[in-house]
Amino acid sequence: MALPFLAAKTNDAAQRRPFSLAARAALTTGLVLAAFLGAIGWTLSRTYAASELNKLQDRLHDNVISYITGTDVRRDGKPLMPDTPPDPMFARPGSGLYAVVLGNDFHWESSSALGRDFSFLHQLEPGQSQFVGPVDTELGRLYYYSFGVALDVPDHDPVRLTFTVAQTEDELEGNTAVYRRSLVGWLATLGVMLIVLQLMLLYWSLTPLRKVANDMSRVERGDTDHLDSQYPIELTALTERINAFIDSEREQRTRYRNTLADLAHSLKTPLAVIRSQLESSSDISVTARLPVLDQVRRMDELVAYQLARAATTGRQTFASAVPVAGYAEDLVQSLEKVYAAKNVLCEFDIEDGAAFYGEQGDLLELMGNLLENAFKWAGHHVLLVVKVLPQAGRQRPGLLMSVEDDGPGIDEHKVEKVLQRGVRGDERVQGHGIGLSIVQDIVRAYRGELTVDRSEEFGGARFSVMLPPN
Repeated sequence: MALPFLAAKTNDAAQRRPFSLAARAALTTGLVLAAFLGAIGWTLSRTYAASELNKLQDRLHDNVISYITGTDVRRDGKPLMPDTPPDPMFARPGSGLYAVVLGNDFHWESSSALGRDFSFLHQLEPGQSQFVGPVDTELGRLYYYSFGVALDVPDHDPVRLTFTVAQTEDELEGNTAVYRRSLVGWLATLGVMLIVLQLMLLYWSLTPLRKVANDMSRVERGDTDHLDSQYPIELTALTERINAFIDSEREQRTRYRNTLADLAHSLKTPLAVIRSQLESSSDISVTARLPVLDQVRRMDELVAYQLARAATTGRQTFASAVPVAGYAEDLVQSLEKVYAAKNVLCEFDIEDGAAFYGEQGDLLELMGNLLENAFKWAGHHVLLVVKVLPQAGRQRPGLLMSVEDDGPGIDEHKVEKVLQRGVRGDERVQGHGIGLSIVQDIVRAYRGELTVDRSEEFGGARFSVMLPPN
């Protein structure tokens, strides 16, 4: 029944479908938010690192000043370093905080710096300062601050010394790492909160669009006639135009059907009069009457076929749901009376909720012709099966309708011929031979498919109509 093909086409279309408005807004907002928070994090991290570096420089400077103020010079010009360091770490070997004093003939190191190589240091001019780091040394990466001074000595030349305090970068990097971890945690939390808030705002902002889509689905399913909700001013013009389009389409269909009905009445009445006159007139010979009656009959068949074909509405975007079960019972009751002499039993297998999305006249024409054809050819049994064909992503499900009988059936090589207009399976069977052709036209108008094969249950013919979801 071509269902796998339709499913494959639907899957391909779903794969190629662009992102929804909500997905686009969420993705764009997420990317912008990630970039924004990343920039903030990078800026704050750099700012904090610079602040910590300035604090380190200030601490090293303060330690240098403490050493300078605590240093005395003897009369012979030899410096006397303070007994108590400004920080206990200077007295602990390998603590990571070191002090070194360099002079012309003087070299002093704090207890923490004993045995360490500070050959990379050099003297500075009095009043000159220097902050350097990080420097790769055997002690690790160091930051150091140096300050040159000239200490006055009575009756002696000034003593020129360079005070240096150095510290490893472990403490600086440790503080920075802790700050970065805390910063990342807070920014991540803030980002999640902002994304959730943004999704809530998007959901609220797009609610009118979802309402329009839901109302359109209700119109397509036939649950309502118009988009009748209240919408924001930005959507009001759109929904009013959609309602106007729906009204215009329905009015046009009504005018079209009325015009066809008038045309049918205008054509069939004169033809009926002509036939009646020919059949009742005794002035016209039988030889002359029969060809004219035959042409009148052909004209009547042609008018009936073309009007039925033109009246077929076909697939509609805004169609009401026509329940199948009730109309099927009415049709079968009528046909059982017409073919009462054959004592035909018609069974139903109609799924609950089965509905035809289109014009009621199209359903009656479609189902009526199939059932009448089955009643004509059946021995005693006819089966009507109607199934719903739901499909994900479609507003309206498809419909599978099949009519089976226990008649002689149709040979495979005769199927195409039987479906042609004006062709009857057996000339002895009364009819115009246009019923199945009308069925085929209706099925095509609804983009469906008509197949003819043999009934597995009764052995006769089985006509199956598949109308796809839409």
